[in-house]
Amino acid sequence: MSNTYPSPFELDSFLPGGHNNDPPVSPSSPTAGYKLNHFMLRIRDPRRSLRFYIDLMGMRTVFTMNVGPYTIYYLGYPPPETTSLPEWAARTATPTTLTRTLGLLELYHVHGTERPEEEGGFSMSTGNEPPALGFGHLGFTVPDVKEALERLRTEGVRVVKDLGQAERKDVPLKL
Repeated sequence: MSNTYPSPFELDSFLPGGHNNDPPVSPSSPTAGYKLNHFMLRIRDPRRSLRFYIDLMGMRTVFTMNVGPYTIYYLGYPPPETTSLPEWAARTATPTTLTRTLGLLELYHVHGTERPEEEGGFSMSTGNEPPALGFGHLGFTVPDVKEALERLRTEGVRVVKDLGQAERKDVPLKL
């Protein structure tokens, strides 16, 4: 099967390891110990974003920091045995623990970006429209995907790609 896309891989192929030609990782590698710590998203509406990530996705606030022109909200998932959220947040927000805690989400609200572009506000890209192709999604692991999607729908969240939709035509990418 020929591939009409500019990719070295056959269309619809799934290749664990890609070409399997990544160099081995040695303990003496200059990148030994590197891990992805957090991801930052710019947000326009903190109330709406925090409702989604805290109330609907179960994340909890590690810290909030207002630095004048913007406010940062760091979120994460406390371990299941956590009995005190304030203690967990205080412990996690220390520089040593923060840099070792994986899976954090940084929501970055630039004050004044609340209004849409057509109302004199700023433009934010979804990453799905040229020329600003880029960011696509965050992946969350949940115990039951179908149940989570139904709960989110009930809460008014627009599901962009439904369970079982995995073909290119189902991805809202405009080329």
